[in-house]
Amino acid sequence: MAAEIILGLTLIMSAIGFSKPVFIQNNLFRPYWFFRKRQYWTIISSGFVHADVQHLLFNLLTYYFFAFNLQRVIGPERFTALYLIALVLSNGGTYLKRRGEPEYACLGASGAILAVMFATIVYFPRSSIFFFFLPLPAPVFAVLYLGYTIYSASQARGRINHDAHLDGALTGLAFVALTDWYAWVRAWHLILG
Repeated sequence: MAAEIILGLTLIMSAIGFSKPVFIQNNLFRPYWFFRKRQYWTIISSGFVHADVQHLLFNLLTYYFFAFNLQRVIGPERFTALYLIALVLSNGGTYLKRRGEPEYACLGASGAILAVMFATIVYFPRSSIFFFFLPLPAPVFAVLYLGYTIYSASQARGRINHDAHLDGALTGLAFVALTDWYAWVRAWHLILG
């Protein structure tokens, strides 16, 4: 049920932001102003708003492919913990990188979604994702997606928080290692045969 609530909140908050841009402005994560103006809520709320419909759809499609399978395995409480921890930690990395830039502001759920994606792959290392109608092994898709996001972060375009992606992916891997080490052992056995 947690995955569904997160999906619903993301849709609702993003839709509000599309119709009322001031809503997005109030929920952007601004590392420079985070402590100076006490904008503490934005470390979470920025993950529920998106730059445009394309950004929202891409994130939610990726979320859809991974979140519900992961929630079935780890349960709604651990799923919620992973998602919220990933939002905070992925924005924490952005804070460290961008805290000296007064004009920098970002938004999007990508950091948390990458955490969900990489955690899911630990539990389902042999699964496949259909990408442009081609089946790709989920670990290959994840690495390609992560490569794209690292490249996008280097281009620094727009308000999409590409910086959060690597931190989110590492959070997902660490979360599984800390909460269910056996899943890692099982994944390695399945991958290596």
